[in-house]
Amino acid sequence: MRNLLISSAILLASACASPPQAEAPAELAATPAAPAGFTTYTAQQLYDTISYSVAAGRGRCFAPDGQSLLTSSDETGIFNAYTLSPDGTKTALTQSAENSTYAESYFPADGRVLVEADGGGNELSHLYVREVDGTLKDLTPGEKTRAYFLGWNQSGETFYVATNARDEATDDVYAYSTADYSSRMIYQNDGLEIGAISPDGKLLALVENVSSADANLYLYDLGAAAPEKTLITPHDGNIAYTAYGFTPDSQKLVYGTNEHGEFTEAWTHDVATDEKAALVSADWDVLAVSHSPTGRYRVSTVNADGLWEVTFLDTVTGKPLALSGVPDGEVTQVCFNDDETRVAFGVNTDTSPRNIYTADLATGVATRLTNALSPAIDEANLVTASIVRYPSFDGLEIPAIFYVPKTASAETPVPAIVWVHGGPGGQSQKGYTADIQFLVNNGYAVLAANNRGSSGYGKTFFHMDDKRHGEEDLQDIVWGRTYLESLDYIDGDRIGILGGSYGGFMTAAALAFEPEAFDVGVNIFGVTNWVRTLESIPAWWGSFRVALYDEMGDPATDAERHRAISPLFHASNIVKPMLVVQGANDPRVLQVESDEIVAAVRANGVPVEYVVFPDEGHGFQKKANRITAAEAYLGFLDKYLKGKAASPAPAAAESLN
Repeated sequence: MRNLLISSAILLASACASPPQAEAPAELAATPAAPAGFTTYTAQQLYDTISYSVAAGRGRCFAPDGQSLLTSSDETGIFNAYTLSPDGTKTALTQSAENSTYAESYFPADGRVLVEADGGGNELSHLYVREVDGTLKDLTPGEKTRAYFLGWNQSGETFYVATNARDEATDDVYAYSTADYSSRMIYQNDGLEIGAISPDGKLLALVENVSSADANLYLYDLGAAAPEKTLITPHDGNIAYTAYGFTPDSQKLVYGTNEHGEFTEAWTHDVATDEKAALVSADWDVLAVSHSPTGRYRVSTVNADGLWEVTFLDTVTGKPLALSGVPDGEVTQVCFNDDETRVAFGVNTDTSPRNIYTADLATGVATRLTNALSPAIDEANLVTASIVRYPSFDGLEIPAIFYVPKTASAETPVPAIVWVHGGPGGQSQKGYTADIQFLVNNGYAVLAANNRGSSGYGKTFFHMDDKRHGEEDLQDIVWGRTYLESLDYIDGDRIGILGGSYGGFMTAAALAFEPEAFDVGVNIFGVTNWVRTLESIPAWWGSFRVALYDEMGDPATDAERHRAISPLFHASNIVKPMLVVQGANDPRVLQVESDEIVAAVRANGVPVEYVVFPDEGHGFQKKANRITAAEAYLGFLDKYLKGKAASPAPAAAESLN
């Protein structure tokens, strides 16, 4: 389990063998000339989009009438919950102006909905009921409480919530009455991860993270007179397991495991017989498996070389369901209405943010309900990424997602950025990223490198950086520059590095430990003092602390190594300009991390620009702040990489230049 620093979601520890080779776009033919009428867009224009999400997963996204959808959208500049009618009409359900509020689920039989929101990015999310009259009731109050929705039982009379209200470090499970919201604890946790609850409400799947490479799965019988955990995955050695969910009849648990090869497969465990059987496998990681309400349709998601591919299987006919009217892209957030006549999902492409679609399951015809991209943006001016691979210092092939400006040519080579994802253990993937498209549209090539230790390429690749962070994985990033210098449409004298969270650490590490490797660095809430970060991780990380310590090292015994790889303690080596961007409410990478690295580099007489958002956490939720951050990235790069004069700093954030 990794990717802990960049996202609240915890991803399965998938990793990678050497995948099939993909040709790099080494010739100019791979980067077509800019079309006539090519337009360069401002951040305001590119961020004048609407981010949509469907209340899928464990929730009910369709209204009881089976027509309207429950969605989240940031069209006001901050996320709120909406209903989306079959003709695309949106109706706001919440009107928050301060804290992003996300739709979780319709109630089964009426117009009430569940929503969740934290406080300014502090990741202490509470679960609320939005009553039919529009009022909100906090179901999980408490200053340090964190809660999340687990699902409904089959009758719809009960819903389940995980919360750390009793103990900050672990999540207990409560059953709530749909009628009056009364609750009772049904599982007192002793430090495990809540995997899934069965539709009949009788079983819990629990995950024990033994290490970053090893896990156990347990079943807990909620109805037993003396309930206890039963280990269902006895094994020797390092094998990762995770729970995907139960089948609709509650008879089988669907789980993921890399027991049988490099990649994660989906298997089933029969609750009555303990028999296990393979369900879905591929030449890549199987990320998720879910079902329609009766189980007629099975949905499986595979991470195919940085692109999520979804298959809809009709289990009655045994054939995949073909959908028409869906663009090539990443399909996510799939959910069905109760009678299984319609399905809703989101589609994200390289040149457009996620749009929401519904499809008639009888015909397979899909209809788009939203227009996420601003009408001011012509998609022809945006760039479709290529999958490339380049050799690192030891010959290991490093996969990457490569964006090349349409204006690039051998005659007019462009500057470039090596983009480093978060984690540890994250992955850069294809799909729309506004920050990347903004930089590419404004003349920067972006190589989003998936260094060793990234997920998605097999367990061997994934674990290559265990307790070696800032070493070989950093060299993979440095050799990204070597690859870029080999391309005639890239200006090899103007190459920078940019990353967020763990990628921010890699940015600062590159500047500190390879001070001549890059010309500039953009550090977005990056770890610079691993000693402090690993000692101050939030209490609610609970069981994930074990996996993180296994991966990074325990601060009680590995503090010397943590100090050795921390850029703060080697900041005197930094000689290239740096931009630092930070959220003041970040619980994962504290603001003091950024404060100290800025002060240390300024003491070298090196140009440093610093932007702090007082109302953000680990990742920027408010559209105005995302625009401000993007303008800061471009202004800094234009000033120190292209040599242009920077535009005046926007006033939406606290600038500490």
